[in-house]
Amino acid sequence: MAQSHAGPRRMARSDVVTRGLLAFWLTLALMVTATPPAAADEALEARQLVEKSQLILESFMADHEIEAIRDLMTKARGVFIAPQVLKGAFIVGASGGSGVFLARDEPGKSWSGPAFYTIGSVSFGLQIGGEASEVVLLAMTERGVSAMLGSTVKLGADASVAVGPVGAGASAATAALSADILAFSRAKGLYGGISVDGAVIAVRKDWNRAYYGKDVEPADILVRRTVSTPHAAGLIAAVTNASGRR
Repeated sequence: MAQSHAGPRRMARSDVVTRGLLAFWLTLALMVTATPPAAADEALEARQLVEKSQLILESFMADHEIEAIRDLMTKARGVFIAPQVLKGAFIVGASGGSGVFLARDEPGKSWSGPAFYTIGSVSFGLQIGGEASEVVLLAMTERGVSAMLGSTVKLGADASVAVGPVGAGASAATAALSADILAFSRAKGLYGGISVDGAVIAVRKDWNRAYYGKDVEPADILVRRTVSTPHAAGLIAAVTNASGRR
């Protein structure tokens, strides 16, 4: 009888360890990438992230190797952009970064945002090395957008996720895709540079507050639209332009 409970206990301990390592690596990644001093100007960092996100989206839209993203953007209900997701690995691998999310009620409607988030994951195995990836996630369904409105979302669990098609002619495969979220990533010219299945995306309340000047939740920014800022105009215009392509 004692042996029958060993498996669940080991699984429970493994889950606790995994979540603890994820929290540790996310914290470490944010400490390493934060602008010194420790209490840096969060509003400035948030503005810089918005500007970098605009450049990354425009770059992805112009990339012929991921032409499928152009068709998918016309149907997307939301878009998450992380200009730099850092991945380091030595036995235990971890990835982490910050990103912004914009949403629209339905195709053809205006976009709102951005809301600020972190993204991170932990993996195990005999591995060594590191890389930085650019990541764009397209929320294709209402479920995908709703998951992003929570305080945290685990990709693959709270919302289904699939790798977006890559390569010339891949746009023909988009009709068969049915995941809530489609992921595109690029690292040093390579595509699919980082896996986001199992990654956790969490709200950055401090940056949302710094960027908008008061405490706001993602739903305030993306659904109720009770806050806005002229600084986001460039990013919103880039997303609107991308989603308007036919």
